[in-house]
Amino acid sequence: MSAPSPARLAAVDLLDQVLDRGLPLSEDARLDRLAPADRAAAGRLAADVLRGLERCDKILKNYLRKTPELRVMNILRLGCLELCTGGAAHGVVSDCVNIAAAGKATQGAKGLINAVLRKVAAEGPAVWGKLRVPRLPKWLRKPLVDAWGPHVMAEMERAHFNGAPVDLTLKGTAPEGLEAQVLPTGSLRLRDAGQVSALPGFKDGAWWVQDAAAALPAKLMGDVSGLSVLDMCAAPGGKTLQLAAAGAEVTALDLSEARLQRVQENLDRCGLRAKLVAGDALEHRGSYDAILLDAPCSATGTIRRHPDLPHAHQGEKIAELIGLQSWMLDHALSLLKPGGRLVFATCSLIPDEGECQIEEALERHPDLKVIRPEADWIEDRWRSEEGGLRLRPDFWPQHGGMDGFYMAVLTKG
Repeated sequence: MSAPSPARLAAVDLLDQVLDRGLPLSEDARLDRLAPADRAAAGRLAADVLRGLERCDKILKNYLRKTPELRVMNILRLGCLELCTGGAAHGVVSDCVNIAAAGKATQGAKGLINAVLRKVAAEGPAVWGKLRVPRLPKWLRKPLVDAWGPHVMAEMERAHFNGAPVDLTLKGTAPEGLEAQVLPTGSLRLRDAGQVSALPGFKDGAWWVQDAAAALPAKLMGDVSGLSVLDMCAAPGGKTLQLAAAGAEVTALDLSEARLQRVQENLDRCGLRAKLVAGDALEHRGSYDAILLDAPCSATGTIRRHPDLPHAHQGEKIAELIGLQSWMLDHALSLLKPGGRLVFATCSLIPDEGECQIEEALERHPDLKVIRPEADWIEDRWRSEEGGLRLRPDFWPQHGGMDGFYMAVLTKG
């Protein structure tokens, strides 16, 4: 037996982490030890399996008398995904058997894996495309159907299954050799990004990775040149970079020093400056011309990009997050200078984390007003009743979708 592919082995480890321990894909330090190409491939493979989990299990069920233990099942899921989406049968089957051989607990399943995946290779590809678009787990699907209706939910699930291309925000002009689609909002979209750090302009700091929807809250800040701006929950840093590039005097606040270190690395790469502060946003003091509050939330708007989220969480903390968002919004308003502008945003599809937050804030603060955002890239169907913008994964289907987001521009006095 030869050693298994590092990328495939790491992908199975990632699936174990999500489906057994309930941890997100991003929390595996072992990936850092892989070569960049293997690291990218492992993450892509694990994410693709999670997107197609329902289809994989449906196909595998035809060839299993009973469900094997989880790691064996995850090896089978990885093989099924690859075999049904164009993977070379011999290489995929051989590598999956080698992954089983590499572990004491799975060595006895080599024959099962070989036999099942050979059958999948012969019959699975014809079945794969006939199965329904995978659905979200019931704990999340039901409230979203209640909020948006079954038709919209089906379109959002289609967008989740299709995955997400890589979007870039430019610091200035696009570097030579970077082939990308220019989106209506100005972001660049790459259809086949490959290894991001190898793309033209990365080392020179000409751009940073940021979903097109995630780039919009900072755009709604307007002209921030020379203004003191607080990025209240700054990590991973895309909005801090946007504000700094626009000439703002940015204070980037985040609870995690480790996450702020990543922000600093990106600032250094892009030749931008900001004041980084590690601390609790609810205890922060100061006075700012403008504030961007991208509040902690369920992140349900990013499932097309992070298909592990519905499996790593069960919604147990959403009520707690809704309360935290309300407190953070109230505190942010206390830090805002009279006449200043505050942009509230969440990458959530749940109205309680978006539209409802603003409606309730308007009731708590009689002097608070919503500023209707105006820009030529804003589509009418994005607008919500209270004056904010509601973005969904099924929007922009002709471009490849977008993350789900809510955002509103506020002022007081």
